[in-house]
Amino acid sequence: MKRIHPALTLLAAAILAYGLLIPQLGFYWDDLPMSWIRYQLGADAMTRYFSTNRPVWALLYQVTTHILPHNPIYWQVFALFWRWLGAVTLWAIARKLFPQREKFAITLSLLFLLYPGFNQQWVSYLYSHFFIVLFFFLLSFLLMLRGKTIPALILSALNLWMLEYFFVLELIRPFLIWTSIESESLPPKERFARTLRLWLPYLAVFSLAVFSRIFIFNNQIYGFSIKEEIVKAPIETITLLLQNIFSSLWTVTGAAWALIFQFPSSSADGPRITLIYAVLVVAVAALILLGWRNQNQVEEGGGRWWIIALGVVMLLLGGPPFWLANVPVSLGFPANRATLSFLLGVSFVFAGLLEYIPTKIKYSVVAVFVALAVGRQFLWANEFRRDWTYHQNLFWQMTWRAPGLEKNTMVLVNEDLEYYADNSLGAALNWIYAPDNHTDVVDYVLFYPTNRESLSLEPNTPVNYDFLAGEFAGNTSQAVVFYYSPPRCLRLLDPEIDGKNRLIPDDTFLRDAALLSSTAPILSESTARMPEIYQPEPAHGWCYYFEKADLARQMKDWGTVTQLGDAAFALNDYPNDPIERFVFIEGYAHIADWERAVKLSLDSYAVSKKITGPLLCKLWARIASETEDTPEQNVTLDVVQSKLECSP
Repeated sequence: MKRIHPALTLLAAAILAYGLLIPQLGFYWDDLPMSWIRYQLGADAMTRYFSTNRPVWALLYQVTTHILPHNPIYWQVFALFWRWLGAVTLWAIARKLFPQREKFAITLSLLFLLYPGFNQQWVSYLYSHFFIVLFFFLLSFLLMLRGKTIPALILSALNLWMLEYFFVLELIRPFLIWTSIESESLPPKERFARTLRLWLPYLAVFSLAVFSRIFIFNNQIYGFSIKEEIVKAPIETITLLLQNIFSSLWTVTGAAWALIFQFPSSSADGPRITLIYAVLVVAVAALILLGWRNQNQVEEGGGRWWIIALGVVMLLLGGPPFWLANVPVSLGFPANRATLSFLLGVSFVFAGLLEYIPTKIKYSVVAVFVALAVGRQFLWANEFRRDWTYHQNLFWQMTWRAPGLEKNTMVLVNEDLEYYADNSLGAALNWIYAPDNHTDVVDYVLFYPTNRESLSLEPNTPVNYDFLAGEFAGNTSQAVVFYYSPPRCLRLLDPEIDGKNRLIPDDTFLRDAALLSSTAPILSESTARMPEIYQPEPAHGWCYYFEKADLARQMKDWGTVTQLGDAAFALNDYPNDPIERFVFIEGYAHIADWERAVKLSLDSYAVSKKITGPLLCKLWARIASETEDTPEQNVTLDVVQSKLECSP
């Protein structure tokens, strides 16, 4: 049978793990603000954004963004390509270091490619640039091993000046040189001298980079705060540092790989995703076993301890950028970005440990681990797909409810989307509501109240926010406050009702924020323009009619409210929050359709009498004050007061 090249095996694994859902994925987390700054505010704005943080790295963004458009599908493919190319380069390095270990090289590169401690592959605009730098770093090693010193030095310098994640890992280079000249059978002293001679040019570049970071440009975002703590409390700080080191090492090794044993659930993930997961795992295991079957069968048994030792050294060199800056290393989002620094070391350690498994079962074990890692990454891809759908629906529903917003408006919303910070949504808000603003004066800002400890929820308080590439200036008295928890509709909070709405969780702080919410900044004429990546517009289901009816309520257009209500209740759809009926209750009451208003009130009341009852009473008190005093109104109010147990 014809041999399958390892690069193709790695490509197939990469596509199955990361690429199947690419057409349904979008921009996430820092993708949104960074891409919005570059494409909307311009190249100079991107330079300003990086001026205090990795200015050399900014040059890479200037190149890539001149090539790729502001569309996530291109960036998703781009990120996958660089992730795969890095794995292929590592395979070539392993073949050069351990020429008799062909299957080991594939194992190592597969573990590297599919590492489950990092689940942010689909934050593609941001991490494609991480993977490019990682590729530079690895290619520098490969070229060094092939005797191409000048290009290897250039690539080493690019890694050192662009990003701090792999900075200290540069010191693994002499260990790789030592390994590569093993076949020359030199005495230890001569081997050491030759290693030093080969390493000296790279050591010079590294020393220059250290000097540059200390005396010329010190990252102003991640300062080495641990120095101050050591001065204040040396023993306690060193103790905590050691604890952090050991905790981090366990997190990125055992705890990270244990994630592959988190299997899908038919109830949470659905039968379709569960079935695809099962097919993927079986198919990948078969692919890996078939690929190994056609590889060179000669595998040397010695040197396994040295592979593990290399991995341990890499782990220890991967941690300082985070340990010294007091940045936590965890498997949660988005903190697991720190695991990228440990990726190389973890792969060497685990690949080395797998070499100790008896040959008869070793590759079956590896195939199972790799297949489960592919399955785990696919499940994460599905979570990102779902979050992008929720993100799109958030802004479609927002534009249905608020076709336009006054400039300098602050938007508050709860933190419900898993893979977005409020800074992410703030960028999307400006992209949609101020598509023609290319200046450094930012028109809108969006905050999670839970994420902004300094944010005042008192009225008439100035609000200023620096996007690094532009600034927002507003006031808490010009704010709109939304609650969004799919499958519920996005809902503009009503200050008269939602301040006491216990259906809104305490920890969102939105009940307090609801008192700031106003319809005044919302314009009836449309100024929003949905970017192409948010197209097509979702089907007009319940939430569409709810949002449009709430906008009509704002305009006191009760006829339109009830027309939309008739259409909404005729759908094969329904509200997922009893408060979503309130706008229609109010609408039917204002056209004196008291029977319909009472029925909808009782429907909401039945959901949770203790919670919705007091809110309905507040709503009916407003209806009583705003509708005409007629016998029918009086009878209805008596009925409502009795059935809803409203206080007189």
